[in-house]
Amino acid sequence: MRILFLGDVMGRAGRRAISEGLAALRSRLRADFVIANAENASGGRGITAGHAQLLLQSGADCLTLGDHAFDQKDMMAFIDREPRIIRPLNYAREAPGRGAGVFSDARGRKILVTQALGQVFMSRPYDDPFSALDAVLRAHPPGGMVQAALVDIHAEATSEKMATGHFCDGRASLVVGTHTHVPTGDAQILPRGTGYLTDAGMCGDYDSVIGMEKAEPLRRFITGMARDRFTPADGEATLCGVLVETDDRSGLARRIDPVRAGGRLAPTHPPAA
Repeated sequence: MRILFLGDVMGRAGRRAISEGLAALRSRLRADFVIANAENASGGRGITAGHAQLLLQSGADCLTLGDHAFDQKDMMAFIDREPRIIRPLNYAREAPGRGAGVFSDARGRKILVTQALGQVFMSRPYDDPFSALDAVLRAHPPGGMVQAALVDIHAEATSEKMATGHFCDGRASLVVGTHTHVPTGDAQILPRGTGYLTDAGMCGDYDSVIGMEKAEPLRRFITGMARDRFTPADGEATLCGVLVETDDRSGLARRIDPVRAGGRLAPTHPPAA
Protein backbone atom coordinates (compact mmCIF):
# COMPACT_ATOMS: atom_id res chain seq x y z
CA MET A 1 0.00 0.00 0.00
CA ARG A 2 1.19 3.52 -0.77
CA ILE A 3 0.26 6.04 1.92
CA LEU A 4 0.83 9.79 1.51
CA PHE A 5 1.00 11.90 4.65
CA LEU A 6 1.00 15.70 4.32
CA GLY A 7 2.29 18.01 7.05
CA ASP A 8 0.44 20.85 8.78
CA VAL A 9 -1.86 22.66 6.35
CA MET A 10 -1.20 26.33 7.08
CA GLY A 11 -3.87 28.95 6.43
CA ARG A 12 -5.32 29.95 3.08
CA ALA A 13 -2.09 29.21 1.22
CA GLY A 14 -2.07 25.62 2.46
CA ARG A 15 -5.75 25.10 1.74
CA ARG A 16 -5.30 26.48 -1.76
CA ALA A 17 -2.36 24.18 -2.43
CA ILE A 18 -4.39 21.18 -1.30
CA SER A 19 -7.51 22.11 -3.26
CA GLU A 20 -5.55 22.89 -6.44
CA GLY A 21 -2.73 20.37 -6.26
CA LEU A 22 -3.55 17.30 -4.18
CA ALA A 23 -5.52 15.42 -6.84
CA ALA A 24 -2.64 15.61 -9.32
CA LEU A 25 -0.05 14.78 -6.66
CA ARG A 26 -2.05 11.80 -5.49
CA SER A 27 -2.38 10.54 -9.05
CA ARG A 28 1.32 11.04 -9.83
CA LEU A 29 2.42 9.21 -6.69
CA ARG A 30 -0.31 6.56 -7.09
CA ALA A 31 -1.19 6.97 -3.44
CA ASP A 32 -3.78 4.53 -2.12
CA PHE A 33 -4.58 6.60 0.96
CA VAL A 34 -3.92 10.25 1.90
CA ILE A 35 -3.74 11.79 5.38
CA ALA A 36 -3.20 15.49 6.10
CA ASN A 37 -2.56 17.27 9.37
CA ALA A 38 -5.06 20.13 9.35
CA GLU A 39 -4.74 21.82 12.74
CA ASN A 40 -3.51 25.13 11.31
CA ALA A 41 -5.78 25.26 8.27
CA SER A 42 -8.06 28.10 9.43
CA GLY A 43 -6.18 31.31 10.15
CA GLY A 44 -3.23 29.31 11.45
CA ARG A 45 -5.13 28.08 14.53
CA GLY A 46 -7.43 25.09 14.30
CA ILE A 47 -9.79 24.24 11.48
CA THR A 48 -13.42 25.07 10.77
CA ALA A 49 -15.98 22.52 9.63
CA GLY A 50 -16.13 24.16 6.21
CA HIS A 51 -12.39 24.05 5.70
CA ALA A 52 -12.29 20.42 6.87
CA GLN A 53 -14.90 19.54 4.26
CA LEU A 54 -12.85 21.35 1.61
CA LEU A 55 -9.71 19.32 2.39
CA LEU A 56 -11.62 16.05 2.42
CA GLN A 57 -13.35 16.87 -0.85
CA SER A 58 -9.97 17.79 -2.37
CA GLY A 59 -8.57 14.28 -1.92
CA ALA A 60 -7.59 13.76 1.71
CA ASP A 61 -9.05 10.53 3.13
CA CYS A 62 -8.40 11.50 6.74
CA LEU A 63 -7.38 14.60 8.73
CA THR A 64 -5.36 14.70 11.93
CA LEU A 65 -5.37 17.69 14.29
CA GLY A 66 -3.10 18.70 17.21
CA ASP A 67 -2.85 21.09 20.15
CA HIS A 68 -5.07 23.61 18.30
CA ALA A 69 -7.71 20.97 17.60
CA PHE A 70 -10.61 22.94 19.05
CA ASP A 71 -9.50 26.55 18.59
CA GLN A 72 -12.30 26.91 16.01
CA LYS A 73 -15.41 26.34 18.12
CA ASP A 74 -17.56 24.66 15.48
CA MET A 75 -15.13 21.73 15.48
CA MET A 76 -16.41 20.80 18.95
CA ALA A 77 -19.67 19.59 17.40
CA PHE A 78 -18.52 18.78 13.88
CA ILE A 79 -15.87 16.25 14.88
CA ASP A 80 -18.49 13.89 16.30
CA ARG A 81 -20.30 13.93 12.95
CA GLU A 82 -17.19 13.43 10.82
CA PRO A 83 -15.29 10.20 11.61
CA ARG A 84 -12.52 11.07 9.14
CA ILE A 85 -11.12 13.66 11.57
CA ILE A 86 -8.73 12.37 14.27
CA ARG A 87 -7.86 14.47 17.33
CA PRO A 88 -4.99 13.62 19.72
CA LEU A 89 -5.35 10.46 21.81
CA ASN A 90 -4.02 12.12 24.93
CA TYR A 91 -6.06 15.34 24.77
CA ALA A 92 -8.50 16.15 27.58
CA ARG A 93 -10.64 13.14 28.51
CA GLU A 94 -13.81 15.19 27.99
CA ALA A 95 -12.85 16.21 24.45
CA PRO A 96 -15.24 15.17 21.67
CA GLY A 97 -14.15 13.03 18.77
CA ARG A 98 -11.66 10.18 18.83
CA GLY A 99 -7.92 9.75 18.82
CA ALA A 100 -7.76 6.76 16.49
CA GLY A 101 -9.73 5.41 13.56
CA VAL A 102 -9.61 2.51 11.12
CA PHE A 103 -10.23 3.39 7.49
CA SER A 104 -10.29 1.51 4.18
CA ASP A 105 -8.63 2.23 0.86
CA ALA A 106 -10.31 1.59 -2.48
CA ARG A 107 -9.29 -2.07 -2.33
CA GLY A 108 -10.72 -2.59 1.14
CA ARG A 109 -7.37 -2.70 2.94
CA LYS A 110 -7.55 -1.38 6.51
CA ILE A 111 -5.44 1.53 7.77
CA LEU A 112 -5.20 2.60 11.39
CA VAL A 113 -4.60 6.34 11.86
CA THR A 114 -3.80 7.69 15.30
CA GLN A 115 -2.19 10.78 16.79
CA ALA A 116 -0.61 11.76 20.09
CA LEU A 117 0.63 15.06 21.49
CA GLY A 118 4.12 15.35 22.91
CA GLN A 119 4.78 16.66 26.41
CA VAL A 120 8.17 18.41 26.07
CA PHE A 121 8.04 22.21 25.54
CA MET A 122 4.30 22.07 24.84
CA SER A 123 1.77 24.59 26.13
CA ARG A 124 0.22 22.28 28.73
CA PRO A 125 1.04 18.93 30.39
CA TYR A 126 -0.82 16.47 28.18
CA ASP A 127 -1.30 12.86 29.28
CA ASP A 128 1.46 10.34 28.59
CA PRO A 129 1.60 9.76 24.80
CA PHE A 130 3.51 6.50 25.07
CA SER A 131 0.96 4.59 27.11
CA ALA A 132 -1.85 5.99 24.95
CA LEU A 133 -0.16 4.81 21.75
CA ASP A 134 0.79 1.47 23.27
CA ALA A 135 -2.85 0.59 23.96
CA VAL A 136 -3.98 1.48 20.42
CA LEU A 137 -1.13 -0.34 18.67
CA ARG A 138 -1.63 -3.47 20.78
CA ALA A 139 -5.29 -3.53 19.73
CA HIS A 140 -4.50 -3.02 16.01
CA PRO A 141 -1.38 -4.99 15.02
CA PRO A 142 -0.37 -4.21 11.42
CA GLY A 143 -0.50 -7.29 9.25
CA GLY A 144 -3.28 -8.56 11.50
CA MET A 145 -6.41 -6.51 12.17
CA VAL A 146 -5.12 -3.76 9.86
CA GLN A 147 -2.84 -3.82 6.84
CA ALA A 148 -1.13 -0.56 7.87
CA ALA A 149 -0.87 1.67 10.93
CA LEU A 150 0.16 5.33 10.91
CA VAL A 151 1.15 7.41 13.95
CA ASP A 152 1.22 11.23 13.82
CA ILE A 153 3.31 12.46 16.77
CA HIS A 154 2.48 16.15 17.16
CA ALA A 155 5.35 17.45 19.26
CA GLU A 156 7.90 20.22 19.68
CA ALA A 157 11.01 18.27 20.68
CA THR A 158 12.81 16.23 18.04
CA SER A 159 14.09 13.91 20.76
CA GLU A 160 10.54 13.08 21.85
CA LYS A 161 9.52 12.40 18.26
CA MET A 162 12.52 10.10 17.75
CA ALA A 163 11.75 8.29 20.99
CA THR A 164 8.19 7.76 19.77
CA GLY A 165 9.49 6.30 16.52
CA HIS A 166 11.66 3.77 18.33
CA PHE A 167 8.87 2.99 20.81
CA CYS A 168 6.56 2.13 17.90
CA ASP A 169 9.21 0.39 15.78
CA GLY A 170 7.88 -2.91 14.46
CA ARG A 171 4.34 -2.02 15.54
CA ALA A 172 3.50 0.75 13.06
CA SER A 173 3.98 1.26 9.35
CA LEU A 174 4.91 4.92 9.74
CA VAL A 175 5.65 7.32 12.58
CA VAL A 176 5.74 10.91 11.35
CA GLY A 177 6.19 14.12 13.31
CA THR A 178 4.15 17.27 12.87
CA HIS A 179 3.85 20.68 14.59
CA THR A 180 7.17 22.43 13.91
CA HIS A 181 6.45 23.18 10.21
CA VAL A 182 10.00 22.49 8.97
CA PRO A 183 10.62 19.31 6.94
CA THR A 184 13.48 17.22 8.27
CA GLY A 185 15.95 15.19 6.20
CA ASP A 186 15.95 11.96 8.23
CA ALA A 187 13.38 9.80 6.41
CA GLN A 188 14.36 6.21 7.17
CA ILE A 189 13.15 2.71 7.94
CA LEU A 190 13.90 1.86 11.57
CA PRO A 191 15.54 -1.49 12.49
CA ARG A 192 12.26 -3.36 13.03
CA GLY A 193 10.58 -2.04 9.91
CA THR A 194 8.73 1.17 10.79
CA GLY A 195 9.08 4.12 8.45
CA TYR A 196 10.07 7.30 10.29
CA LEU A 197 10.39 11.05 9.66
CA THR A 198 10.94 13.56 12.47
CA ASP A 199 8.82 16.27 10.85
CA ALA A 200 6.78 16.29 7.67
CA GLY A 201 6.98 20.07 7.36
CA MET A 202 3.98 22.19 6.47
CA CYS A 203 1.77 22.74 3.47
CA GLY A 204 2.19 26.49 3.40
CA ASP A 205 4.17 29.51 2.23
CA TYR A 206 7.85 29.10 3.18
CA ASP A 207 8.57 32.82 2.58
CA SER A 208 7.51 33.24 6.20
CA VAL A 209 8.36 32.42 9.81
CA ILE A 210 6.98 28.86 10.06
CA GLY A 211 3.99 29.90 8.00
CA MET A 212 3.32 33.35 9.46
CA GLU A 213 3.91 36.72 7.78
CA LYS A 214 7.42 37.76 8.77
CA ALA A 215 6.97 41.27 10.20
CA GLU A 216 5.28 40.48 13.53
CA PRO A 217 7.42 37.43 14.48
CA LEU A 218 10.56 39.42 13.64
CA ARG A 219 9.36 42.36 15.76
CA ARG A 220 8.75 40.08 18.73
CA PHE A 221 12.13 38.36 18.40
CA ILE A 222 14.01 41.66 18.03
CA THR A 223 12.15 43.82 20.57
CA GLY A 224 10.44 41.33 22.85
CA MET A 225 7.18 43.21 22.29
CA ALA A 226 3.99 42.32 20.44
CA ARG A 227 2.13 44.85 18.33
CA ASP A 228 -0.14 42.88 15.99
CA ARG A 229 -1.61 39.41 15.67
CA PHE A 230 0.21 36.71 13.73
CA THR A 231 -1.18 36.38 10.20
CA PRO A 232 -0.60 33.35 7.96
CA ALA A 233 1.58 34.07 4.93
CA ASP A 234 -0.39 33.81 1.69
CA GLY A 235 2.15 33.25 -1.07
CA GLU A 236 2.58 30.09 -3.14
CA ALA A 237 2.68 27.07 -0.85
CA THR A 238 4.86 23.99 -0.90
CA LEU A 239 3.06 20.71 -0.27
CA CYS A 240 5.32 18.87 2.17
CA GLY A 241 5.01 15.37 3.52
CA VAL A 242 6.14 11.79 3.16
CA LEU A 243 5.21 8.77 1.05
CA VAL A 244 5.53 5.32 2.58
CA GLU A 245 5.11 2.03 0.75
CA THR A 246 4.07 -0.82 3.03
CA ASP A 247 3.86 -4.61 2.86
CA ASP A 248 0.23 -5.73 3.24
CA ARG A 249 1.20 -8.96 4.99
CA SER A 250 3.46 -7.51 7.68
CA GLY A 251 2.22 -3.92 7.71
CA LEU A 252 5.83 -2.73 7.78
CA ALA A 253 7.54 -0.20 5.52
CA ARG A 254 9.26 -1.22 2.31
CA ARG A 255 10.26 2.29 1.25
CA ILE A 256 9.93 5.85 2.51
CA ASP A 257 10.42 9.05 0.53
CA PRO A 258 10.01 12.73 1.47
CA VAL A 259 7.53 14.69 -0.63
CA ARG A 260 7.85 18.37 -1.62
CA ALA A 261 5.89 19.94 -4.47
CA GLY A 262 5.43 23.56 -5.55
CA GLY A 263 6.40 26.77 -3.82
CA ARG A 264 9.92 27.72 -2.73
CA LEU A 265 11.42 24.42 -1.58
CA ALA A 266 13.31 22.13 -3.92
CA PRO A 267 10.94 19.46 -5.23
CA THR A 268 11.37 15.75 -4.62
CA HIS A 269 10.59 13.01 -7.09
CA PRO A 270 9.45 9.84 -5.32
CA PRO A 271 9.15 6.93 -7.73
CA ALA A 272 5.74 5.93 -9.05
CA ALA A 273 4.49 2.47 -8.16
